[in-house]
Amino acid sequence: MSSTFGHVFRIHTFGESHGGGVGVVIDGCPPRIAVSQAQIQHELDRRRPGQSEIVTPRKEADTAEILSGLQDGVTLGCPIAILVRNTDQRPGAYDEMAAKYRPSHADYTYDAKYGIRSGSGGGRASARETIGRVAAAAVAKQVLDTLHPGIEILAWVKSIQELNADVDPETVTSQDIESNIVRTGDAAMVEPMIARIKDIRADGNSVGGVIECVIRNCPPGLGEPIFDKLEADLARAMLSIPATKGFEIGSGFAGTLLTGREHNDPFRMVDGKVRTTSNRSGGVQGGISNGETIIFRVAFKPTATIMSSQQTVTADGENTELQGKGRHDACVLPRAVPIVEAMATLVLTDHLLRQRALAH
Repeated sequence: MSSTFGHVFRIHTFGESHGGGVGVVIDGCPPRIAVSQAQIQHELDRRRPGQSEIVTPRKEADTAEILSGLQDGVTLGCPIAILVRNTDQRPGAYDEMAAKYRPSHADYTYDAKYGIRSGSGGGRASARETIGRVAAAAVAKQVLDTLHPGIEILAWVKSIQELNADVDPETVTSQDIESNIVRTGDAAMVEPMIARIKDIRADGNSVGGVIECVIRNCPPGLGEPIFDKLEADLARAMLSIPATKGFEIGSGFAGTLLTGREHNDPFRMVDGKVRTTSNRSGGVQGGISNGETIIFRVAFKPTATIMSSQQTVTADGENTELQGKGRHDACVLPRAVPIVEAMATLVLTDHLLRQRALAH
């Protein structure tokens, strides 16, 4: 099972949803980087369950334990291990699901691949696996702040079903996003989105939507030509997040409606730097950052586990029905915002370290 991500700044996540705990081992973190455990915990708190009335009520403190790699708050250059223990496991809620495949979940495909799976909470397929990614990205963010101050990575809920937020990627702030439990940057859409999630949950159903992300002040030159293009690695990172079904950068699919004359980003010199007068490329050209703002969007499907009866089959190949149980998000987007930011941070940190190695 491939649980490793990155080339220079490499992470390896471990753990199952209802096992003893989940976490990450980080390899390739430079030495002598000051790392705040409080900052790691802050990011985990943004992702944790039970944080508001519109997310899963599972009660987990998600307290990070740093087991290795730091001394007096400074990285040693050795592997950094971070563990978060599971304390609110309820495997009994999944007894029926252990014998029946949840529609559109990973139950059947894990059985098809491995012939065995962790039935409680989806095991490795659970979004609880992303705790390790968020913890690692909190370390990566502190690497970025040390080696290249000024890079800013922000994500927000762009849409839930047809409810679309009007957010300016150039001016939206973290305070705008974190001021509401939906994590959208458009104050006018907060209540409609909350109401939609509550209505869907009351009906035993779920909804999806789109998260948009901006990377500001990214230096030009990050990304590798051909297979490790910056946008290719961003796409791979985003589509590795549970429940994702689509990725687009810059103009995305809408760019197919334009001509080359309309779509091209003209160059000009501004204060001695090469800049573009538009940004339909989304900050990446030829797989390499051009110094403009990087903007991309990630599509999330409705949560697979719903509290309604659905047709399915058993592991023994018999037709049956399944009534969803347990504690689940009716909409994953509010808690997915810090995960999108985390994966973008990991990609940027890895490519920054790769570029520094090339320069030296």
